[in-house]
Amino acid sequence: MSRLAILAALAASPALADDVTYDVGGVEYTGYFAAAEDPHGLVLIAHDWDGLDDYERGRADMLADLGYDAFALDMYGADTEAGTMEQNIAATSELTGDREKMRTLIEAGLAAARGQSDAESLVVMGYCFGGGVALEMARSDMAGEAVGYASFHGSIETPEGQSWDGDEPPVLVLHGGADESVPLSAVQTLMQEFEAAGNTYTVEIYSGAPHAFTVEGSDRYQARADSESWEAFTDFLEEETGGGA
Repeated sequence: MSRLAILAALAASPALADDVTYDVGGVEYTGYFAAAEDPHGLVLIAHDWDGLDDYERGRADMLADLGYDAFALDMYGADTEAGTMEQNIAATSELTGDREKMRTLIEAGLAAARGQSDAESLVVMGYCFGGGVALEMARSDMAGEAVGYASFHGSIETPEGQSWDGDEPPVLVLHGGADESVPLSAVQTLMQEFEAAGNTYTVEIYSGAPHAFTVEGSDRYQARADSESWEAFTDFLEEETGGGA
């Protein structure tokens, strides 16, 4: 998909799209659901460290236009502030330090998504922090809920005490060659873990692309990596769901 096509898709909203509120432990969470007319599958989107905003909503709209129901889950909730670097660090640190809570929030978001969509095949994707959320689900007891997992410039390190057993669905890792936040050594380590466990995986590295290379309007944006990674992901969607992206 070209840059112009991506921008056009981000500017358009599907006919059926709205915020969805749900409760987790007495705290209100607000996801975003975009419905396709005749969905090939459902995509669960995990947001980056800024929290769920118009970026993830735009990606959900793009997926709906491609024929997939899409639900952007909320990993922070009404009680968590995000936006500044300090707030983002605090919000992500709380969840990466409490994996049980992270999994509880993933499960709640998945339940909210299932409440909106009857599509059978599920693919989970995430951006930056959300890439780590997607991989957390892939390593959990919820792994079999999805047919595939994808990380865009994500936090991909396997936490201490966790591992891959080789039974997880296919994983797609889309990463920048110039990512200084999650260096290529981390990608290599993950690949070694996958190889040792026998996982099915694909890794694409985009030359010169820094961390957060898909975020239009930021100084880290790289149009080529954005376009090519989105094409790789939609191919992955089609392959794993049997849909017609």
